[in-house]
Amino acid sequence: MTDTIAQPAIKPPGWQRLAWIALPLLALAGAIAWIVATNPLRSFNNGAPPVEALTFERTVLDDAGIHLLVRAGGSEALTIAQVQVDDAYWMFTQDPPGPIARGSTAWITLAYPWVLGEAHVVVAVSNTGTTFAHDIAVAVPTPQPSGERLTAQAVIGAIVGILPVAIGLMFYPALRGVGRSGMNFLLAVTVGLLLFLLVDMSVEALEAAGESAALFQGPALVVLAAAASFLILLAIGRRRGTPVGLALSFYIALGIGLHNLGEGLAIGAAFAAGSAGLGTFLIVGFAIHNVTEGIGIAAPILKVRPPLWSFVALTLVAGFPAVIGMWLGSLASAPQWSALALAVGAGAILQVIVEVSSYLLRSNESRTASLLSPAVLGGVVSGIAFMYATAALVKI
Repeated sequence: MTDTIAQPAIKPPGWQRLAWIALPLLALAGAIAWIVATNPLRSFNNGAPPVEALTFERTVLDDAGIHLLVRAGGSEALTIAQVQVDDAYWMFTQDPPGPIARGSTAWITLAYPWVLGEAHVVVAVSNTGTTFAHDIAVAVPTPQPSGERLTAQAVIGAIVGILPVAIGLMFYPALRGVGRSGMNFLLAVTVGLLLFLLVDMSVEALEAAGESAALFQGPALVVLAAAASFLILLAIGRRRGTPVGLALSFYIALGIGLHNLGEGLAIGAAFAAGSAGLGTFLIVGFAIHNVTEGIGIAAPILKVRPPLWSFVALTLVAGFPAVIGMWLGSLASAPQWSALALAVGAGAILQVIVEVSSYLLRSNESRTASLLSPAVLGGVVSGIAFMYATAALVKI
């Protein structure tokens, strides 16, 4: 029997590869053009109106009246024919005018004398008679951006984001003398608080996704964004081996920072909607709720002596996104963007949980036994319990 020698594959010329790529694309374009030109589905038309959808993304109240940012999401362009406010038809202007194409937005302006502190219901009526209702729970003037207001928001963002992380990191000298069991406990506390943040962010992301237009496919957007964030950060973190020490602390700070970005977005959006009654008690609640984050960031560096600048950097990475979130949320909030930011944060938190758990396992000779030790189990439960208990202070 004669052995057959495998011949090397002949690489086709570049123009041939381009031709085989262009051919199916041209076929698809031709099919689409034929469908648009001939409309083969017209025989199935029974006179029913097109599917219409309208999402209210932003509400602005000022001396000129009510301004609503709406997004169309139906099968065809949507035309707003009339607008009701509190069961009365009202004159309105639209920018840009005319039918709103699928996925496009328009501002609806109503010179309506809204009443401070009262509730109002706005109903948009399409030219087919379909109605879309929007509730204004409490009518208050929408804050206008200004240097003074942005500064005030930055102060609040620093209180709820930067200050608690800095206070948590101040426990670093006191924690450096802990033994192996104490170290396991602190790492497990970190895992516990991150698990709570993961659940909390995932729920908030799905809630925001439910308020977005259907064309954004909210739940799928959340899952895919979280998965992409997790995989990208995992690849970056593992490109030079498993992160330990200061590198791991920075990954924890990054994950917490993305969480604080989402938290800031929610607070800023509440300010823009006029529904945030952030009193002193609530601010204190946010600060207490986030102190544990600083302790979790410090846990991987208890056996090393990092430079002083690293503590400042860790504080800013974890806390300053709350300030950015406050600004973005108050200036240009939309449910789909909030859902996306929260989903990215959830993916980052999951990546940090994997890294901290891996570090905890590698730090103990008996890996399986260490996971079931009282220090680890007690730490995870303590982290979750503290975050759950203090979350009651910030839920309104």
